[in-house]
Amino acid sequence: MLKSIQNRKNKLRAQKKARARSKIFGTTQKPRVTVYKSNKHFYAQAIDDTAGHTLASVDGRKLGLKSNREDVKKVAQEFAKDLASKNIDSVVFDRNGYLYHGVVASFAEALREAGIKF
Repeated sequence: MLKSIQNRKNKLRAQKKARARSKIFGTTQKPRVTVYKSNKHFYAQAIDDTAGHTLASVDGRKLGLKSNREDVKKVAQEFAKDLASKNIDSVVFDRNGYLYHGVVASFAEALREAGIKF
């Protein structure tokens, strides 16, 4: 892919991310869950924006899972266990500029099935 095309794509994603992020804010009781996906792996973390701390995180690479729908559901189950151990049952979902489909939607649905509300 040409560098100019890739730079344009990166710029557009950054704009989408900033637009969505301007409306989302996490607290200690209701943290912001943000996701990151690469071509190979999937990551998520719960962030308290008032203090600027990460409350919980999950790394699909450390779990040995890829970035596909089935593996992302397993990542979501592990993340839900981590959130439950910290007495967090309600979150704000930040899709981080990605479209809400595919692995991002699978992650969100699996979190809801595990008892996390958003």
